[in-house]
Amino acid sequence: MARGRASCSNPVGRFEKWSRERSVEDDPFLPEEAEPAQVKTVVFIDKTRTIISRNTSPDVPFDSSINPYRGCEHGCIYCFARPSHAYLGLSPGLDFETRLFAKPEAATLLEAELSKASYRPTVIAMGTNTDPYQPIEKKWEITRRILEVLERFNNPVTITTKSGIVVRDLDILQRMARKNLARVFISVTTLKNEIARTLEPRASSPQRRLAAIRSLSDAGIPTGVLVAPVIPALTDSELESILQEASESGASSAAYILLRLPLEVADLFSEWLQAHHPLKARHVESLIAQMRDGAKYDPRFGKRMTGTGIFAETLRMRFDLACKKLGLNTQRHPLSTEHFDARRNGPQASLF
Repeated sequence: MARGRASCSNPVGRFEKWSRERSVEDDPFLPEEAEPAQVKTVVFIDKTRTIISRNTSPDVPFDSSINPYRGCEHGCIYCFARPSHAYLGLSPGLDFETRLFAKPEAATLLEAELSKASYRPTVIAMGTNTDPYQPIEKKWEITRRILEVLERFNNPVTITTKSGIVVRDLDILQRMARKNLARVFISVTTLKNEIARTLEPRASSPQRRLAAIRSLSDAGIPTGVLVAPVIPALTDSELESILQEASESGASSAAYILLRLPLEVADLFSEWLQAHHPLKARHVESLIAQMRDGAKYDPRFGKRMTGTGIFAETLRMRFDLACKKLGLNTQRHPLSTEHFDARRNGPQASLF
């Protein structure tokens, strides 16, 4: 197990033709078990040619998104994006949180795409696959440069993050919010530091995330809380407390997502449970199966975010009741695309 990381292993990706496993020989000359190693983060350059991703999924509220990075240093063990690292020939385990890819040309590519005559303005979502404000953003500032382009073009954006670094960009987000061009969701999984430290080891602390909600809200930026993921028998009891703390911090809207365990994530999460919550592991996995029709995961649209069965229905009722009590989700206006003007803001702007 690597110190300060969530993954307990680094299994090969599902597309690889070989596998590896750790073997310990009975050798009297081998040293006693050493302290967990510290694995450093390595950042590679992603030379992507396009930056806006499209999707037609019926159960997500956006059709266009931008991911400034691949992989995520936050290291959330439950991250549904982990399997995407297998496409790079890397492990969805430790590699996902230590072998990262940055897209330094993202802002330039975005400007080119927004300038095309064929582009039709739409809300662009950030934070859909990996966090745009993960720790390496402090150095690379790719997300900030993307926001600068979106502001120049008056193109609306929604951001989802677990990081307090988002407040660095209050100046841009505040100006965009005045034109109804920006909304931010802060994701909060637990209020307990002892759980967060191993569950999402390099994400901002729960208290810092709540402080970010306060700063964003005070700046006039529409801010919500995303309780995600809800983990049965581990974090689900905190649902109402998270919503209340977020509401008191200034959140005006809320949503939740049930734990998702696609592909390699299922085994990685089981390893994490056994390492950090061995006495709860069987109970947690039993409830997961009850929410997923007896399986570890149900990928069906309309089911994958909320689950099925008594536990899932009870969770939905609890969420609805808490939101009603706290006055969350009473008003939520769609972001505006009416201000978009590629002619004035594109590469040829100097000709006009």
